Amino acid sequence: MRVPLGGRRVRGFVVGLREGDRTGLKSVQAVSGDFPVFTPKLLETLRWVALHYVAPLAVVLGKAAPPNLPRKRKLPAYEPVAERPLPAGLEQVGVGHSRTTVVVGGGPWWEIGAALAARVARAGKSTLVACPTFAEAEGLAAELRAVLGDRVVLGASALPAAETTKAWVQAASLPGTVVVGTREAAFWPVAEPGLAIVLGDGRRGLRDRQTPTTDTREVLRRRAAVERFGLVLLGAVPTAAAMAAGPEVVRIGARPWPLVEVVDRSAEPPSAGFVTGQARRALRATVEAGREAFVFTRARGYAPAFRCESCRALRRCGGCGARGGRAAACERCGAVLGPCPECGGQRFEPLGAGVGRVVDELRRLLDPDAVGDAAAAAPVRVGTERDLVGLGPVDLAVVVDADGLLLAPHYRAAEDALRVMARVALAVRRGRGRRCIVQTSTPEAPAIAALRRGDPLEFLDGVLAERAAERFPPAGELLVLETEGEPPTAGERLAALGGGGATVLGPADVRGRRRWLVQGPDLRTVRVGLRGLVQDWRDGGTRVRVDVDPLDL
Repeated sequence: MRVPLGGRRVRGFVVGLREGDRTGLKSVQAVSGDFPVFTPKLLETLRWVALHYVAPLAVVLGKAAPPNLPRKRKLPAYEPVAERPLPAGLEQVGVGHSRTTVVVGGGPWWEIGAALAARVARAGKSTLVACPTFAEAEGLAAELRAVLGDRVVLGASALPAAETTKAWVQAASLPGTVVVGTREAAFWPVAEPGLAIVLGDGRRGLRDRQTPTTDTREVLRRRAAVERFGLVLLGAVPTAAAMAAGPEVVRIGARPWPLVEVVDRSAEPPSAGFVTGQARRALRATVEAGREAFVFTRARGYAPAFRCESCRALRRCGGCGARGGRAAACERCGAVLGPCPECGGQRFEPLGAGVGRVVDELRRLLDPDAVGDAAAAAPVRVGTERDLVGLGPVDLAVVVDADGLLLAPHYRAAEDALRVMARVALAVRRGRGRRCIVQTSTPEAPAIAALRRGDPLEFLDGVLAERAAERFPPAGELLVLETEGEPPTAGERLAALGGGGATVLGPADVRGRRRWLVQGPDLRTVRVGLRGLVQDWRDGGTRVRVDVDPLDL
């Protein structure tokens, strides 16, 4: 609706109707568009999102709305869909229940998605597919459209507004539509929803980094429960949070990713370089055979992990166990790192580096023209996680520094490391002579063992046990509040919210902001009180960011 407010004409959403005295009420000036932005059941989920992620309801309602006013238009009826074979274990997935199914495998996911969407469409229901990146959504939509026709629509903010609105109208109007999009599509109303699919659950692209920090899996899990449709999570490594909910698990194939060779760097002499001898020989043989290789490094900047030059022990924080970097203090908890706890050594060398430094080293070891970054037309390309999306099949993959992933300064480090390394392994073509090499100084780490076995489930059981002991999600709840220009009473008012077993820690100074951590078994009461408190602060000019279940902690 368009309504008068303070001398302005603003957009609002009608969330309920009530009979009563109309005295003093202003008239609605206009109805915007020909479609409701949300159904009553979708509104129930949106209210939950606003509470759970401590966000104004109007902001969350706006996520369900298209960029332009939705107008009715003539839409053609869909052609019938042929039945497609489903992998064993997925025959009962889909229409009529809100069961969550975790599918562990290596793809190709479009074939499973097409079979599931076809089954749902034959029942007159719609399917919603969420992807971590626009490139993946665009590619998957094209593959599905080739077998399912014009019922497949692409929905993402990266598209022009008119195109997005057109897809929104089709999804909201026609049962049997297959919506393929990025995380924004999880909020779209769809006609007769029958199934939601999340591709790559646990990938950062499925989390919104800005307030509200929504998680696509959790939004769709809530929708599935309210609107009574199935939820399928596809990926090589499920999330611990998904497994904690007790879903049905279906394995596709003997192992999700190919065999992996692990190179132990702990016995190497100091200053051995970023690439081990075994990896160098494999890269040289790949170039000589006219094949392609991808060298994965964690970052584009400085080395993510260091080790002592004397005893070759990894540099770790004595307080929280996170990796020690170049700085004198821990990135995670701020404790002073000091000398090596094993031998007292003062000198540390990098184990991994950014793309540029790895490229320079490889060019000294190989033909300089044979090495480049991920965008180069070279047989050996060096890149990071974001380059995996557009990476085609290669004959050799090398993970330069698994330790930089395993010891990242957040509690999800090992889980995320396994997920990333599995994606690197999946980039390798199947067949004789194709290899994936992982370099590490901690070959005994549980995530490395799971990578070797090709089985993430036992590893995730261990992760859940550790999280339960530490009261980290999903065993407990975490919420981070970052403020800038907060009132002097901020700490006292936050502490007053910490009832019901919740603990408020902080503040800590982080990049010019004040940061509080709220932890507890159930933070619902805290969230309710925090919504009004945050709004009061914002009205007073305070900048506030609320991060629910933060990724980097």
